[in-house]
Amino acid sequence: MRFRTSLYYRITLAFSLLGMVVSLGLAAVLYVLTIDLEEHLIAETLSTELEDYIMRYEIDSSTLPPASTTIKTHVILPETTNIPPELRELQPGLQQVQLADKDYYAEVRVSDERRFIILYDARQIQKRESQFKFFLGIGVLIMTLLSALLGLWLAGRVIAPVGALATRVAGLRPEDHHAPLAGDFPSDEVGTLACEFDAYLERLAAFIEREQAFTADVSHELRTPLAVIEGATETLLDDPELDEARRVRLERIARAAREMAELVTALLLLAREGNDEVSGPGCSVAEVLQQVVESHQYLLRHKDVVLELDIQAQTILPVECVLLRVVLANLVRNAIAFTDQGRVQICLEAKGVSIKDTGIGISREHIQRVFDRYYTGATGNEGIGLSLVKRICQRFGWRIDIDSREGYGTQILLSFPTLR
Repeated sequence: MRFRTSLYYRITLAFSLLGMVVSLGLAAVLYVLTIDLEEHLIAETLSTELEDYIMRYEIDSSTLPPASTTIKTHVILPETTNIPPELRELQPGLQQVQLADKDYYAEVRVSDERRFIILYDARQIQKRESQFKFFLGIGVLIMTLLSALLGLWLAGRVIAPVGALATRVAGLRPEDHHAPLAGDFPSDEVGTLACEFDAYLERLAAFIEREQAFTADVSHELRTPLAVIEGATETLLDDPELDEARRVRLERIARAAREMAELVTALLLLAREGNDEVSGPGCSVAEVLQQVVESHQYLLRHKDVVLELDIQAQTILPVECVLLRVVLANLVRNAIAFTDQGRVQICLEAKGVSIKDTGIGISREHIQRVFDRYYTGATGNEGIGLSLVKRICQRFGWRIDIDSREGYGTQILLSFPTLR
């Protein structure tokens, strides 16, 4: 899982870690150098003291050895017996030894079968080393805190132009004319980003202008001929001398013209960004369902299918009726089209609309893609019907669920949000 936080805190954290790593490295180097220097000083001191004592001992063997609260000196002769075995086993040179649970630095010299040993109590040195470690830890902590404060200050200076650009961009609307952003920012990476935003907004504004012109042209150029077709078919259908075969054809033309007009209206409504205001008190789901069922009765003429409509609630939705009609018409038409015998049951409840059929069903590999645009399923049908249904449902927060078994039928539940 990636660590996600704001850029401001990431910069601060980076400086804090950098300060901690650098201070830890310096502390480690200082500690190693200090310990090494201390050991060299101890070795030099003990060696000097021992050499001086050996010279005096060669002159007068009764010379007192160097002794203090931290230094002890031993002369081991072949006949000496009261010497701890740890001292007899020491090799010439500087080394550490433990006697009576105490740590000592020992310098050993051998001269004419005589072993000279000078011991230095290491307790004071160990105490100073512990204090040195403590002060180094305090220094590391202080450096880390200072690095964090520096990171906070620097992050604020670095992020301020980015935050200002984000605030400016958040208040922009593609359809509005605005002053260029790049003029208010320095010619650095943020200025380059502002220039790219300006170029992108110009392209986006040009695209929106072309889209608005296209939708306006569609609204004018398509609605007029569709209205002419609908009027002509109504006039022809009123002719009492019209035979049944021609009447069926004209009814089919009239239905296609009405469906095309509804589709054009739905597409134009969806093209209006964020404009979902309803002209009127709202849309009655029951009335729209009755209209949809009545207009699709022609699909049942040559099928052994019973279409049942059960109205159990009077739901009013704050939506243009044409959009709801497009959704319900697509779902009902598909249920009838893919059912050769049995029943298509439509039920309006308080929670939504359920459509259940006994048709061919949908396979598991296709059920997840039936709402994709231009998706061709096992039946060979394709188009924008169900993809348009999905867009309308997403626009208004409706939920559509499909439960289907291949060869047994399909059930679709269209759920509406809680109405206030």
